[in-house]
Amino acid sequence: MWKKIYAWLDERLGLNDIYKATLDRPEPRGNWWNTLGSASLFLFVLQGITGIFLSVYYTPSPDHAYDSIQYIMTGVSFGWLIRGIHHWGASLMVLVVFIHMLRVFVTASYKYPRELTWLIGVGLLLVTVFMGFTGYLLPWNQKAYWATTVGTQIAGSVPFIGDFILKTLRGGPALSALTLQRFFAAHIWILPAMLAGLIGVHLFLIIKHGESQFPNKED
Repeated sequence: MWKKIYAWLDERLGLNDIYKATLDRPEPRGNWWNTLGSASLFLFVLQGITGIFLSVYYTPSPDHAYDSIQYIMTGVSFGWLIRGIHHWGASLMVLVVFIHMLRVFVTASYKYPRELTWLIGVGLLLVTVFMGFTGYLLPWNQKAYWATTVGTQIAGSVPFIGDFILKTLRGGPALSALTLQRFFAAHIWILPAMLAGLIGVHLFLIIKHGESQFPNKED
């Protein structure tokens, strides 16, 4: 029965052609360093899944944000585990993406014809860092509040447009309920959408140009 269903779908969607174009292709001989891109993608999916679970109980308001986090940690079954995975997964994702880009730079994999792949990767790193930054405020505790205060002040020190950036991030001159709402919206909607789009383009370019050969002693 499953073969008939697959054959029916393949005739209409071209599943075999999609498989051959995306997965059934030669890969260069590599090592564990070549798996960092896949590890980054796995962490992104993991962050998305755990983030969806957390958003069910989280309330993005100064009056209830901290209490909702405490409820997730103590009142929700395995809530402490989901939040722990999301919290530490964010730091691990930034680290893995950075090491992945460092490997690409050291092995000169950013050169022709993969320059655009490299630029998209830089964008992925920046968006990943912003994801961590916006998520840091959401618990709305003292550490998150003052860390975000310092972070937005650093962004506000940019010449000429610093004041505009500061007010755009905070929604005003100081951190408030509007700041928390903006960071929450950016964290669960704007930045994930940007990240997913960049990942799609990144994967397309990798499929088109293939993965670079890990250099040997002769190279």
